[in-house]
Amino acid sequence: MATKTSIEWTEMTWNPVTGCIKVSQGCKNCYAEKMAKRLKAMGCSRYDSGFQPTLHVDLVDTPRKWKKPRTVFVNSMSDLFQEAVPLEFIQRVFATMRETPQHTYQILTKRSERLTEIAPLLEWPENVWMGVSVEDARVMHRVNDLAHTPAKVKFISCEPLIGPLDNLPLQGIDWVIVGGESGRGARPMEETWVQSIRLQCRRTGAAFFFKQWGGVRKDMTGRTLNGRTYDAMPKRSVIPIAQVSG
Repeated sequence: MATKTSIEWTEMTWNPVTGCIKVSQGCKNCYAEKMAKRLKAMGCSRYDSGFQPTLHVDLVDTPRKWKKPRTVFVNSMSDLFQEAVPLEFIQRVFATMRETPQHTYQILTKRSERLTEIAPLLEWPENVWMGVSVEDARVMHRVNDLAHTPAKVKFISCEPLIGPLDNLPLQGIDWVIVGGESGRGARPMEETWVQSIRLQCRRTGAAFFFKQWGGVRKDMTGRTLNGRTYDAMPKRSVIPIAQVSG
């Protein structure tokens, strides 16, 4: 299951795993859970179990069929490092990414403890960008866990940003994405929180990407900050996103 996406910082999504278990406040209004419910109602067989963690073994090799380089968000509908995903399955996903170096893969997890635990058991190619979600200061430890992995490019997604993050440990972090929560029940994001992260990135040299203000209608609030958009990507990208083909 690989599809083009409207997510501003990537081009494709690839979901060899779907479904997840909530672990922190950032999961409260999970967009993937809502989408899974819609897909199940539409009769999509991949979501017969709704949002329960499900392995799709037949999709592990999908990127091998793509000739042109693509930037790929891995498991937009799940978390590759959740406990329900066996190590052997994660290793197979990493083998596919390693053996398709023309693509750039972006992985996000909230399970930073497990990431740290099994990172030494994985082969980390340069085309894999590893990230952690950090929605507020209560889960700041995820950044330190990420820093101890062998990933060549490390990034943080502060989305949904639901609290201030004034002292992010950005040493060794290449990229920071910031975005407000969207949809029904969206929690507000304050501009001071966004500006603080932007200034921290400028001081440390981390690329800053502002994704959206969010809200019930994110199309109405847009993604402009300080009268402009911020679309910086990691300097050590394998394939610049502007060169990615469909």
